[in-house]
Amino acid sequence: MHVVSFGTGPDHLTRDAVRALLDTDYVLAVRKHEDDELLRVRRAICEEFEVELVEVPDPERDRDDPADYSAAVRNWHAARVAAFADVVAARGGRPTFLVWGDPSLYDSTLRVVEGMAADPRLAGLTWDVVPGISAPQLLAARHRIVLHPVGAPVHVTTARRLRSTIEAGQRNVLVMLGSEASLDQLEELPDWNIWWGANLGSDGEQLVAGTVRDVLPQVRETRARARELAGWVMDVYLLRAPEGTA
Repeated sequence: MHVVSFGTGPDHLTRDAVRALLDTDYVLAVRKHEDDELLRVRRAICEEFEVELVEVPDPERDRDDPADYSAAVRNWHAARVAAFADVVAARGGRPTFLVWGDPSLYDSTLRVVEGMAADPRLAGLTWDVVPGISAPQLLAARHRIVLHPVGAPVHVTTARRLRSTIEAGQRNVLVMLGSEASLDQLEELPDWNIWWGANLGSDGEQLVAGTVRDVLPQVRETRARARELAGWVMDVYLLRAPEGTA
């Protein structure tokens, strides 16, 4: 099995990714709903390389702030594992997963593949991973910045953990899986710098940069515009404390 990053579309496929697609029997993809832009991108890639796309309905997931978030995600992953394992066990051959962004960052595909390999019907399953362009890479490229100050780290986390990350003393934070609620937390950081982007790499890509105090209203408006254009929004941003902040 291949696990292949496609960044945000065909233009981001590396030569290694192309070689993997030419070495596959079919591509597995989850179908979340009928109007699924990421599924359309996968269809376009499969058509370009004349590879069959096998769509698997996405199991239901509790997204309404469940009491045990980790357990809800584990249950969702287990249901995906079972659904994909059923397909591969029935079809055989060499399947491929096409991953939006890069599979090493906040993506469940590799956990799903590991779960599939534990299925007795798929004994001996092996896989390789073809890395690709991630949201942090695109954010840095679009804003023409380095993600960390000289000699300093960058802390990568999710919007869900932003407040606890700042309270723990992090002063250069890359936030993924942004949300409207996380923007409310930014009001507590008016002097910090932010480099923000939404739906990076898509036709509706949006970018904002400046101090939180100056640009937070613009971020809110632009995030709403991104959702209006695409019907969905996925944002990522870098937060950096002012120089000299302890």
